[in-house]
Amino acid sequence: MATRRLATWSYNLQYSDLPEDVVRAAVRSFYNWAGCAISGSRHEATKIAVFRQYQTLSPLFGAPAASLLGDPGAARIDAQHAALINGIASHVHDYDDTHLDTIIHPTGPVASALLAVAEWKGGVSGKQFITALVAGIEAECKAGLAIWPQHYDVGWHITSTVGSIGATVAVSKILGLSPAKTIHAIGLAVTQVTGLREMFGSHCKSFHPGRAAQNGLLAAVMAEGGYTSSEGALEAKRGWAAVVGNNKPDVLQSLDHWLSTENEDGLAGQCTGRWEILRNSFKPFPCGIVIHPVIDACIQLHAALIRDGHSSEQIKSITVEVHPLVLELTGKKSPKDGLEAKFSVYHSGACGLILGRVTQSEYEDNVVLDPAIIAIRDRISAKIDTSIAPDSAKVSVVLRSGDVLTKYVEHAVGSRANPLSDIKLKKKFIDGCRIVGIPDAEAASERYLGLETLDDMRQLME
Repeated sequence: MATRRLATWSYNLQYSDLPEDVVRAAVRSFYNWAGCAISGSRHEATKIAVFRQYQTLSPLFGAPAASLLGDPGAARIDAQHAALINGIASHVHDYDDTHLDTIIHPTGPVASALLAVAEWKGGVSGKQFITALVAGIEAECKAGLAIWPQHYDVGWHITSTVGSIGATVAVSKILGLSPAKTIHAIGLAVTQVTGLREMFGSHCKSFHPGRAAQNGLLAAVMAEGGYTSSEGALEAKRGWAAVVGNNKPDVLQSLDHWLSTENEDGLAGQCTGRWEILRNSFKPFPCGIVIHPVIDACIQLHAALIRDGHSSEQIKSITVEVHPLVLELTGKKSPKDGLEAKFSVYHSGACGLILGRVTQSEYEDNVVLDPAIIAIRDRISAKIDTSIAPDSAKVSVVLRSGDVLTKYVEHAVGSRANPLSDIKLKKKFIDGCRIVGIPDAEAASERYLGLETLDDMRQLME
């Protein structure tokens, strides 16, 4: 059974089973997540959840056990709420990682739960943490592949619905749960899953990975205490895959394939098989990842316009030719605020073309409502081209003179074929963490990059 195989595989996975490139990918994934969480710690959505003047969640906080990233002066809170809030903070800028085969943002739910438990329990080494992180990310991505794409197409937010699985597998590993108890933890996790794509463009989208982290942590702790669930929670007739993947033909066979330990696509171990963490990518722009090829092209066209002495007033029209998912996910023509703008190919393209950059600042409300940006945004038309790959785009700018500038991006920066370098990833971390001051940001960067060497994960929060 798939649930039992996943639980047994996770229990048996050792740090020594992880190839060097998998360890490196885990460190980079955690590093990127931490930078996003620190950066997102001051966002309005995070503030509403945390700060006592709002009196939103603070009355519910329990015994202090874990920290909130990005606010070293803040009081420690209970592990469950730390998992929730760090999960919110890590996703609120839509700057976190992406498993491109499923559009899952995998590290948020897993790392948010894991770090809270590691700090709460103490004595968790960096290598133990990495092993559990990999187990969780592999679990959620394999589960996601089993139900993709129909699950996403019908309206589920897959980061949320598989994130609880990843979080509970990872926490079960850290807590040393037996395969039998991990099975029950998985059942407790999947019975809590939800997350709707309708929430994209609102605070609620970032709630999804936070809640998945919290769900996974709760499930593992309850299972540790002896709480039981179905032993076939993933594969049963009325279990997780059948219910949330009900529009996919042969979904149970798909689940069996991806959670097998006997084929190259399934659960990897002993340096064989397909590791999903190696298919993870890191965003160069803080918005929906399907927009990135358009942004990449527009930034390059901005440089060409400047080089040739053209101003924005000379632009007559812009056409973007994109993969079908771009308009499905990011077709907001007139976003009202920064969160909505993260799902607007029109706003993001306009910023890239006119400003030559797309950073967190370009998703501030005042920029979204800037008449100059709106004027260019309104000149953009988008066309679907089914022959264009998800990491590609073609942008054409027609000038009032009749001249046409065109840029085709085959593989956007940040894609699997054109990944962020270590230098660019570090720059992203430092830039995002400026809110704590450059010296502290640089010190945090060194600590997180040294994950492998830590004797106790509590050292990260010192």
